[in-house]
Amino acid sequence: MVVTIRSLGLQGITGYEVSVECALSGGLPAFDIVGLPDASVKESRERVRAAIKGCGAKFPASRITVNLAPAALRKEGTVYDLPVLLGILAAQGDVDAPPDTAAFLGELSLTGALRPVTGTLPMAMAAVRAGVRELYVPAENAAEATLAGGLRVYPVEDTPQLLAHLRGEHLIPPAQEWTPNGPPEAGPDFSDVMGQENVKRALEIAAAGGHNILLIGSPGSGKSMLARRLPSILPTMTRQEALEATEVWSVAGKTDRQRPLLTRRPFRSPHHTASAAALAGGGTFPRPGEISLAHNGVLFLDELPEFSKDAIEVLRQPIEDGEITITRAAGSVCMPSRFMLVCAMNPCRCGWRGHPSGRCTCSEAAVEKYASRISGPMLDRMDLHVEVPSVEFEAMRRKEIPESSAAVKERVDAARKLQAERFAGTEVSCNAHMTPPMLGQFCTLDDVGEKMLRVAFQRMGLTARSHDRILRVSRTIADLDGAEEISVTHLAEAIQYRNTKILRQ
Repeated sequence: MVVTIRSLGLQGITGYEVSVECALSGGLPAFDIVGLPDASVKESRERVRAAIKGCGAKFPASRITVNLAPAALRKEGTVYDLPVLLGILAAQGDVDAPPDTAAFLGELSLTGALRPVTGTLPMAMAAVRAGVRELYVPAENAAEATLAGGLRVYPVEDTPQLLAHLRGEHLIPPAQEWTPNGPPEAGPDFSDVMGQENVKRALEIAAAGGHNILLIGSPGSGKSMLARRLPSILPTMTRQEALEATEVWSVAGKTDRQRPLLTRRPFRSPHHTASAAALAGGGTFPRPGEISLAHNGVLFLDELPEFSKDAIEVLRQPIEDGEITITRAAGSVCMPSRFMLVCAMNPCRCGWRGHPSGRCTCSEAAVEKYASRISGPMLDRMDLHVEVPSVEFEAMRRKEIPESSAAVKERVDAARKLQAERFAGTEVSCNAHMTPPMLGQFCTLDDVGEKMLRVAFQRMGLTARSHDRILRVSRTIADLDGAEEISVTHLAEAIQYRNTKILRQ
């Protein structure tokens, strides 16, 4: 007799349906799992064997064959423990086979208790697409599974509870859809930062248009402090953005029962010793890297020149495309990577160039060598280059409380609302992602603006990419002012954000 149990699997961060086919036949006792299982799937044989005996059932003394279809896709993880156990019990008549509308997933302990698994949300969303109506998951994953919508999610504590439910003895109440309890957790606020009004203005522009930004300043000037407060002025995530980000975090195992959904934009700050694979993602079976974990949020690279060349250059394609394709021996997967890139660096190797103390000992050649560790193509992808001066004593000691993040966020939200209306019906969500045809439509200049941009293009040696990014930033500055057209003032401010002293185009 062959019993088929519906389950789910993961390929990258995308879920897909898996049919767990269990067959009992005559012959010497054996337990085989086929269908390209990895080591963790093969080890489920021992967990299933112990769990069946632990729930009071008899383990069949016959040949057991389990096929995980489609057999052409590699199966990994421990999510198949529960469907394999259920298929064996149904095949030997201990329980009726579940209906075709139900799917099961979960890891078993040797006692039969269910342990949580990673990637529950993308698998639940795949279940909805496959027409599944009842999904049985470990209790720890139930809240996350409800976010998919259109499912009755049953939180299962252990196998005896599940068997009693399937026999109609003690029904498991379905989990209620999880909703946030109150506003998102508050993070660092701009009111903590004294002075640096010009840098705050640049970060406001970056947040309003989704632009990449490079902060250049000596140690202690507040670069990291300012960057870590950027999420507090970014627009609140939409439901779709939150689900997209949570899918990535779920696969990476960073969600739990208390926080199954990301309600605050991600902020990722990898150390400068991180490898290219740590940023891009990878492994034998590709897993999300830092750039995917920052999807719909902020990726902050502090001490940018200290990152390896490979780690920096791996960012170039994801910045442009908003996704990254990872190819390994086990296959290729595509992961989202639409993030704001915020970088910080010192002006020289010792860090003190331009500081009022005059303690810098670096020569001009040493400064150029240090800056050259960042390639021209990478600098070209940064929309705003901002110098962060040392904070003056008077600014540190003043009594007035600086403007709060809430006040700045109101202006950012107003600018983003204009952009949402402008790009309605398209895949573009903010000015930083405008396509070339959109630039021609929404970034028109008058005669004076055309002349100013031409002069800047020639004198600063700008590239075509720099030209387009200046127009995008100009459009964002105009949106912050509520202006229909880009004025010379807006354009001039955008141009000066690419005119740093130590970084030449």
